[in-house]
Amino acid sequence: MSKHIVNSGDALKIFGWIETRGGIALWGSVDLSCPSQTWTCPFLDEIGQPKQKQSWQMADTPYRIITDHAEVEVHVPKEVRRFRVGVQRGSGFSTTLTDGGTRKVQSAVEKANLQYCNEEPHAFYEFDYDTQEAVIFVPDQILTLEEYVNAQRTSRS
Repeated sequence: MSKHIVNSGDALKIFGWIETRGGIALWGSVDLSCPSQTWTCPFLDEIGQPKQKQSWQMADTPYRIITDHAEVEVHVPKEVRRFRVGVQRGSGFSTTLTDGGTRKVQSAVEKANLQYCNEEPHAFYEFDYDTQEAVIFVPDQILTLEEYVNAQRTSRS
């Protein structure tokens, strides 16, 4: 089975959940407007019971439970590109990319996967609301969860 990939910003929390909360539960989406959405949460709640779904958008049960650190890979991101992109008002106070902006971002992510990730789908983007720019990231380092946690402990010493 493939390793579950987490961003370095979440790695210590994920490690703690595996150590103290029975592992992590991976949930898929039943929301047709975003079918690729996933959630990662502790397998057990605060009193030791299996955690229930937190939103109507989540499937009724997790699609995978991970209890072994070796099944988790940490990606430490680095920025490789930044560009302005068209946005439009969504419903309420939300802002969404225009159709052209979406195509531009998808193209940039695909190019980053080709250029930096050996065609693996590891590149991603985040939107910088202050500058209204799409920011493309790729992994600068790929570590096991234990390697990452040990490196963090060493750097704090």
